[in-house]
Amino acid sequence: MAVTSAINVFGYKTIRGILHKVPAMLKLFMFLPLCVFCMSFNVLQFAAGIIAAAILVFISGFTIKEQLTDLKPALIYGFFLYLLSVFSNLPENVQITDMSGLVRIFLPRNDFFLFSLRLIIIVQLSALLFRTTSAFEIREALGEIEYWIKRVLSHLPLLGKNITPDRKIAGVFSLFLSFIPEIFAIWTNINLAWKARGGKNNFKKITTLVFVLITLCMDKASKKTKALEARSAAG
Repeated sequence: MAVTSAINVFGYKTIRGILHKVPAMLKLFMFLPLCVFCMSFNVLQFAAGIIAAAILVFISGFTIKEQLTDLKPALIYGFFLYLLSVFSNLPENVQITDMSGLVRIFLPRNDFFLFSLRLIIIVQLSALLFRTTSAFEIREALGEIEYWIKRVLSHLPLLGKNITPDRKIAGVFSLFLSFIPEIFAIWTNINLAWKARGGKNNFKKITTLVFVLITLCMDKASKKTKALEARSAAG
């Protein structure tokens, strides 16, 4: 059974688009605060932001298939939130005698659609960051930010004496950020292996692959931790 190669969610793409040329530090200062700022949008602003982000992704060299791939986890998460919203908002004494009564049962809470729009635009912005910035660039940018913050704090009275010039915080945070796309890459690989062995998309697949995913992620995290410890000891 032939299995076509899959696109990794949030996977870095080695092209030289518009955003690839933007320094990683500038992208961090743009996208991370923008994710927080988007929380205050109304429905029309969210719609405009989602369209603008989609256009920016497209002109940066990413295909529609890659955009949909990045949104897939958000759609799955949104589906479970929809079920939770429906079951927590069931109207009392609903008579299912006509179509309107049936529709009322499956209506989510009023804030569900607004939350869904928030989720979509945050995923779009995150994808723009991860797909146009390598793990090395993120680590170097965070290291520079931590260096300048510590340099400023080192001039403060009393507190400055305890400030060390190392970049441990940036290393840990960059490791966390870079590990997010790797989790999706691991899932893509084991999903392809499942399909290559004739596996079907059913509940058994989820229960089987989730434990494999957790095991592989823990193993990879352990190796990365040992590598960082060895690098710190060598430094």
